[in-house]
Amino acid sequence: MPTPSLTALPIRRLTLRDLTACADLSEDRGWPREEHKWGLLLAAGKGYGIDDPGGGLVSACVVTEYGPRERPDLGAIGMVLVAERHARQGVGRRLMRHVVSELGPTPLTLHATPYGRPLYEELGFKVTGRAEMLHGRFRPGGPEPEVVTRAATAEDIASILRLDEEVFGADRTHIVTRLPAFADQLRVAEAQGRIIGYAAAWPNMDTHVVGPLIAHDTETAKALLMSLAARTDRPLRTDIDVRHEQLLDWAKQRGLEPIAFNAVMTYGITELPGDWSRRFAPLTVAAG
Repeated sequence: MPTPSLTALPIRRLTLRDLTACADLSEDRGWPREEHKWGLLLAAGKGYGIDDPGGGLVSACVVTEYGPRERPDLGAIGMVLVAERHARQGVGRRLMRHVVSELGPTPLTLHATPYGRPLYEELGFKVTGRAEMLHGRFRPGGPEPEVVTRAATAEDIASILRLDEEVFGADRTHIVTRLPAFADQLRVAEAQGRIIGYAAAWPNMDTHVVGPLIAHDTETAKALLMSLAARTDRPLRTDIDVRHEQLLDWAKQRGLEPIAFNAVMTYGITELPGDWSRRFAPLTVAAG
């Protein structure tokens, strides 16, 4: 039987049953397998993929929607991958066009590598910001932040949800309520008995990724990041909005090395909702 052309292969919804195939696809492109992250994204979001008749996936991506289920306020696109053997044949473009069409009027966002940015610009996405990826072993030192941090408890979830929606600009209940099980650490910052920030550190291969990182100000963000670093022996990784220059400079002085920049892009909106001044780092660039 002749092999079907790539344009004839159907696009279908992915589920958690596809987790291993998604991780295999990541590995095929030289990315870490990131099964823990794939599991969260496939459970909390919508996966789209194209099956390879020879086994595995030709291509995949995940969309995480925020806000009301019937009319989301925002959709974040991530993990857009095409198998190496099928690269540069228009597969990624076809999958992205399908996803944009499926989401209809929902405003979209994504973090684009320099490699992927031309495709997204062709589809109508505009660059509205930048994030810098940092990685390394955190070195304690310097003055201790005066902000009080502690481990989050079940009783904090309602307050965290209110703060998160205010800062992010859309309801992320289905993500935030998964953090206690997904992350190895979930911590809050307090002032006068009120939660003014929170952050998580979750395992990704041999690192701990810091995200989300939401804080009242830079000093609060520092305190949260420092408190997470003090409780892990793994290197840290995080993606910080470049407008937070003070936090970036401080983190680099503490041993985190700049790795790469990603362009923050939007479709259907000119800028992301919420309050960027308190939004320091995303949960993961794949989920906005």
